[in-house]
Amino acid sequence: MPARKPITNRSVGQTLALATRIPELRRRLLVVVAVFAAYVLGLHIPLPDVDHDAVRRLVDSGGSLLGLVDLFSGGALRACTVFAMGLTPYIDASIVAQMALFAVPAWQKMVREGGEMARKEYAKKTRILAMTIAAIQSTGAVYLLHNRGALGAPLPILFVDALILTSGTAFLMWLAEIVTVKGVGNGVSLLIFCGIMVRLPVQIAGVASGIAAGAIKPWQMVVLIALFIVSIGGIVMICLAQRRIPIRHVRKIPAAGSTDVVSYLPLKLNSAGVIPILFAASIQLLPSTIAIFLSVPSPAAGLMHRLATWLTPGHGAISWLVYAGLVMFFTYFYTAVSFNTEQITDDLKTHGSFIPGIRPGKTTHDYLDTVLTRVTLAGALALTIVALLQYAVPMLTNAGLSVLGGTSLLIVVGVALDTYQSIEAQLAMRHYDSFIR
Repeated sequence: MPARKPITNRSVGQTLALATRIPELRRRLLVVVAVFAAYVLGLHIPLPDVDHDAVRRLVDSGGSLLGLVDLFSGGALRACTVFAMGLTPYIDASIVAQMALFAVPAWQKMVREGGEMARKEYAKKTRILAMTIAAIQSTGAVYLLHNRGALGAPLPILFVDALILTSGTAFLMWLAEIVTVKGVGNGVSLLIFCGIMVRLPVQIAGVASGIAAGAIKPWQMVVLIALFIVSIGGIVMICLAQRRIPIRHVRKIPAAGSTDVVSYLPLKLNSAGVIPILFAASIQLLPSTIAIFLSVPSPAAGLMHRLATWLTPGHGAISWLVYAGLVMFFTYFYTAVSFNTEQITDDLKTHGSFIPGIRPGKTTHDYLDTVLTRVTLAGALALTIVALLQYAVPMLTNAGLSVLGGTSLLIVVGVALDTYQSIEAQLAMRHYDSFIR
């Protein structure tokens, strides 16, 4: 599976330097910087009447979805700030909307064939669903924090807190839209990237403290650095690797008759991104999350606590196997949702295109299914290894550097690569524009 070649042979530093010399690209990069500054500022605006120690104990107790939400909110949940919910509701809404399109072919056809207006309506409904999820999650979070003594405000103020958290998610969605339209890259991905990187200095300081206190041995530090370098290299390969299937197009040119044009259909090794890890972690952490809400002793609470003990990722061999199996399953599931082999086969047949050596129709469909299954198997295995890193690294190094976790590192590297390629594409477009003028 060859990696995609860069658009040019420029280094990263040369590309960024060239981008800053082009006025329009410089403005776009400044928009991204300004949005990052607004996001970081919001991460330091706490809700009123908060017991921060109680919140930290609740989030750091482990084995619940609160830690996952805190990861995507840039630590805002642990600090109980106005951005505590982060963009998690929008991510959930996007996943639900994509599954709805897969489950209802009529909706998928309407969005695909309805043009720009249909896509705008789809995006609008996704945002409405995201705000609904944000309101539900914010209310649940405020209720939980109040029950655990982290929020001491009276009941009317708690409703205001829930409204503030919901509004924080709405504001982040607006910032993400600004980055997407007026900046560079995908706004949602870049804000999540920013949230993860904001916590990196604190985590490095914690590792340094562990080394000074003797909790982290020198050989563990060497292992930590080696794993960090190897993990980045491996994830870069996972993000860029693809299987390119040649597609031949027969076109008729009046002056020259028929001519063949060859293009390629890229099948990415990891077409599902970080979503299988999120799904797997969410399902496996669900019992422990329910157990947090069931604070009153009861048979249901006891059952949830026992399930949490068995299933919490990193707590025993069974939890590791369940987690790996869930990641594998959701990789196949999401790939099937996002890659429609039947539609691609029909499109090839409609436009008179074909795969060399493969007959159009059912044979092409079966061939694409076979290749996709093999590519997805390799991608699922690679993604499972990356996902398990977040539990293997602390065991080997005794360091809680969460940026080495599968979810964090996959997001950071993937977003960095996508943003870099977006900048390269913008530079290529400006070059062609200058050439035409």
